[in-house]
Amino acid sequence: MALIVQKFGGSSVADAESIKRVAKRIVQTKKAGNDVVVAVSAMGDTTDELVDLAHSVTPIPAGRELDMLLTAGERISMALLAMAIKSLGVEASSYTGSQAGMLTDAQHGKARIVDVTPKRVREALDAGHVAIVAGFQGFNRTTGEITTLGRGGSDTTAVALAAALDADVCEIYTDVDGIFTADPRVVPKAQKVDRITSEEMLELAASGAKVLYIRAVEYARRHGVTLHVRSSFSNAEGTIVYNPAEGETVEEPIITGIAGDLSEGKITVVGVPDTPGKAAEIFTIVARAGANIDMIVQNVSEAVTGRTDISFTLPKDQGQGVLTALEVAKADIGYEGIQYDDQIGKLALVGAGMRTNAGVSAALFRALHEASINIEMISTSEIRISVVTRADTLNEAMRVVHSAFGLDADSEAVVYAGTGR
Repeated sequence: MALIVQKFGGSSVADAESIKRVAKRIVQTKKAGNDVVVAVSAMGDTTDELVDLAHSVTPIPAGRELDMLLTAGERISMALLAMAIKSLGVEASSYTGSQAGMLTDAQHGKARIVDVTPKRVREALDAGHVAIVAGFQGFNRTTGEITTLGRGGSDTTAVALAAALDADVCEIYTDVDGIFTADPRVVPKAQKVDRITSEEMLELAASGAKVLYIRAVEYARRHGVTLHVRSSFSNAEGTIVYNPAEGETVEEPIITGIAGDLSEGKITVVGVPDTPGKAAEIFTIVARAGANIDMIVQNVSEAVTGRTDISFTLPKDQGQGVLTALEVAKADIGYEGIQYDDQIGKLALVGAGMRTNAGVSAALFRALHEASINIEMISTSEIRISVVTRADTLNEAMRVVHSAFGLDADSEAVVYAGTGR
């Protein structure tokens, strides 16, 4: 008997028929002799609709009350799913995040898990029930308040439960057949990847691949949880995300996948005095504004003026706060001006085989040049090359690079629900 944690996203439980289809899959897993725990998201676009509703009431919803509102979505789907499972003759019990022991810090809207004490989930399993847990939500013991985990919270819930329960595998169900070499909505001939290391998946997730969220991949890697990404609309085998055993030698593909991201903006601080400590001043202010920096480029100082420009990328929703903070400190830093560009796209090329293969950068830049796509910024790691282009050229850039590295399949990939989650 195996213990399996299954996570179903919003597109998988979008309506009553979808919930009944998911219930049948869960029951099949249970009747095959497995213990089953399920983490479930809100139905369809419920969370976004609740956020819009909150903003129609007030421009800046209070964090505590917004969390109380948003957690209603998962409570609806978990209860309906438990009902559907019971109607198929299998006992099921549903639990909110707090009932399931998902303990978090006190930050509303993007709380982090600090401990998992799944006592009631374990009791349900011991009684032969399927345990259904509301994803995306938790509880802070000190304040006694309900919290939410932010985007990708249901993935993180599932992985955290799998780690705490020592599950054999954590299955993440979505609307495509697994992890692909690129987003099949953008690159129709993307190929499904059968196996991918957690290191490569971290790079892809950080670069905009939305099939798995980076926090869930980080948690799985840290706690040794094997992930199996599958479609809830088919019986395809899916993709295994694994941690290679220590000392394991595997001939990795040069390029595993390509990711694109339109969620970032670029700030350029113009005319910064090229003296020691100025970059530290700038990025201390950025850090205090709570921004997450991705790529950074500093130009060579102009000999005549002794000044330079510093550009960096960050999430668009953090852009205005950082601009305001830097403008307040303009006199102290001594820069000449500041520019903000929210029409950029980031393309990332990921593959563990880059470590031992030359010419990847040249092939990437050649493919973009031949497509007349300009590169504005470049960043690299051992297994990733990222470039910034114009937002309106990103999708074309993904397609031409995918083809240039021989990743195109013979036929187009199937996207079942079309939402990406």
